[in-house]
Amino acid sequence: MGKKLLRSTALVGSMTLVSRILGFVRDLVVAHLFGAGAGTDAFFVAFRIPNFLRRLFAEGAFAQAFVPVLSEYRQKRDILQVRELMSHVAGSLSQILLVVTLVGIAGAPLIMWVFAPGFVSEPDKMALATDLLRITFPYILLVSLTALAGAALNTYGHFMAPAFTPVFLNLAMIASALLLSPLLENPVISLAYGVLIGGVFQLLFQWPFLAKFNLLIRPRRGNHPGVTKIKKLMIPALFSLSVTQINLLVDTLIASFLVTGSISWLYYAERMVEFPLGIFGIALATVVLPSLSAQSSKDDMQSFSSTLDWALRLVVIVGLPSMLGLWFLAEPIMATLFQYGAFGKNDAINAAAALSAYSLGLLGFILVKVLATGFFSRQDTRTPVKIAIIAMVANMIMNVILVFPLAHVGLALATALSALINASLLYRLLRKQGVYQPQSGWPILWLRIIGAATIMCVGMFWLSEDLAEWLSWSATQRAMTLLTIIFTGAFCYIMALWLSGFRLHHLNRSAKVGE
Repeated sequence: MGKKLLRSTALVGSMTLVSRILGFVRDLVVAHLFGAGAGTDAFFVAFRIPNFLRRLFAEGAFAQAFVPVLSEYRQKRDILQVRELMSHVAGSLSQILLVVTLVGIAGAPLIMWVFAPGFVSEPDKMALATDLLRITFPYILLVSLTALAGAALNTYGHFMAPAFTPVFLNLAMIASALLLSPLLENPVISLAYGVLIGGVFQLLFQWPFLAKFNLLIRPRRGNHPGVTKIKKLMIPALFSLSVTQINLLVDTLIASFLVTGSISWLYYAERMVEFPLGIFGIALATVVLPSLSAQSSKDDMQSFSSTLDWALRLVVIVGLPSMLGLWFLAEPIMATLFQYGAFGKNDAINAAAALSAYSLGLLGFILVKVLATGFFSRQDTRTPVKIAIIAMVANMIMNVILVFPLAHVGLALATALSALINASLLYRLLRKQGVYQPQSGWPILWLRIIGAATIMCVGMFWLSEDLAEWLSWSATQRAMTLLTIIFTGAFCYIMALWLSGFRLHHLNRSAKVGE
């Protein structure tokens, strides 16, 4: 099982990598054309709200509630009953989200007032953000149906298409920014149309793959026991899985009172943290959830614990060096990727400071994604809610404490620390419930990882220059130097792990029980 999960994680990660690279191209285009000013602040707030709802209804709570139930139907029912479940879920989801979308469009001014009250003192900025929100809001309906299709495909072991789907959003936004923006009175509105177009293509892309598994159905209304069960699981999961997103929205709300550019600096820093989180953290959680759900459905808790242990080992092996790398290279990364055109030196420095703060929570962000599956795969969505409340309250308190001395960096740091609190409490409860029992070898694994990560940092430090030197270079020289440092650091880390005695079969051994 370990090798199969590793291959699936690598497949999802590689597809996500393509999407993330295009996401970087998208951000480069946006930074170059629009900079970090009032227009981009307005768009990022407008996009964050439907994006927040997407992660609640789509990638977050819905997927975590739907996959265990669909897995149970697949294990114990025939294909006709699976199709009937899919049909009723699609009908119920469409009905709910259509109402949410219409309310969102009609109430856009009020929503914007709630989520960005700092814009009230700038009427033009508030009006623009409201218009952008009205255009982007239907994206939640389109992408949630896309998530339904993706969750079904993941349950049937097909991970490639759902992981590749986000590419279409990035392509649509890049094309709109380059081709549509010159035609509009306010060019930044082109980004909102790109979001809407991308949502349509994401949904259409899934259909042929659903047809392959005989899962392409027509949405139906009416009561269904499976839908009722999913709703009961989803309601608490709506909150628990989305604490990070709620924290980011709170950050946006507070940042709207800070100097212009603060929201954009936080956005670009968050995007950089999402790179390893999406390629690895979300990919791993996506792959592990169906396996854990199937093991829980069979009441095979020994294999369940073994699979979770395998996932946690992989998190530490990849997550710790990623965290240190982002923290160490925050300024070179921002200077290399974004410090061009309208995105100036001051923007790069402020975004890098936010990235350094966010990076401290990367391991926590990834652990939350994986540890949460230990609850949701057992159809336990209530327990993580208690933990989520604690984490969210802690984030709000730290926001108030840290924003005054550190401004936007304090908001990023508070979010990072709350993720670590969330992860530690999830881990503690899994242990307390007896669901997860760590297998042998963890102390030596930690020693190997910490030693290898230390050598990695020494290698990167040896090749690094100060920010003033980076800013004096051409774009090509910045990119080549950054890639050299990253690959040197990765090589040092991998070789140090290998020389310490670590081998890949040590990782697979932890999932051997589940084979």
